[in-house]
Amino acid sequence: MRFGGTYDGSSFFELLSSDYAGLRPDFSGLSESFDPAKLPHGTTVLAFKYRDGVLVAGDRLATEGHRVASRDIEKVFPTDSHSLMAIAGAAGPAIEMARIMRIELEHYEKIEGEPLELDGKANKLSQMVRANLPAAMQGLVVVPLFAGYDTRRSQGRLWKFDVTGGRYEETDYESTGSGGLYASESLKKSQSNDMSRGESLHSAVQALTDASDEDRATGGVDLRRGIYPIVCFCTDAGIDRVSDADVASVYRSVVGGGS
Repeated sequence: MRFGGTYDGSSFFELLSSDYAGLRPDFSGLSESFDPAKLPHGTTVLAFKYRDGVLVAGDRLATEGHRVASRDIEKVFPTDSHSLMAIAGAAGPAIEMARIMRIELEHYEKIEGEPLELDGKANKLSQMVRANLPAAMQGLVVVPLFAGYDTRRSQGRLWKFDVTGGRYEETDYESTGSGGLYASESLKKSQSNDMSRGESLHSAVQALTDASDEDRATGGVDLRRGIYPIVCFCTDAGIDRVSDADVASVYRSVVGGGS
């Protein structure tokens, strides 16, 4: 489908790159004096499989070096009705990438008349991460997680990426960001692919709490300000974001030693 230019495919991202390059976010031409540490950076996000699909979660803190940039940033973004993207790294480029990814999938479905399969969605995100490589070499690294429910296979699936656009499907769980190591160590002890929804929520909150205990850039739960991690489930029925009240209840169970 043509929009007054030369590109006639179904990719919105490639349409921008081909015919409207000036509209595509480009962070690669920064001056040598630019300091990426002075931009907000997202920290810890995680994703894992459970009995009915996948869970994707992230804390709310963004940092500028040792300074708090934002206490309530969102790092988990639905990209369509059955997939989500969680971001870590330079917040500005990462959020723009998540927004374009959502438009990319909407555009594809409108042009082709059917949604892109989950593998194809992961490939699209891989292309975007690869296109960000020049900016990543200047310090604006975007390291996303991508997860969703594969309606063709009737199961949840998840991928991690590197800065070159390499994508790697994980069989159980993955976490990334400054507190990703600590979240992974927590999930290693608690996660299993046959967990119930309640067990999965407890495992996610526990992992983010463990990460916030060890990593000063991970926000965890802030009861005084009423700021809670974002936790989303993705199943055959679609995406369901857990309420703050439910996260708070599980958090109290976690810090109180309950199961």
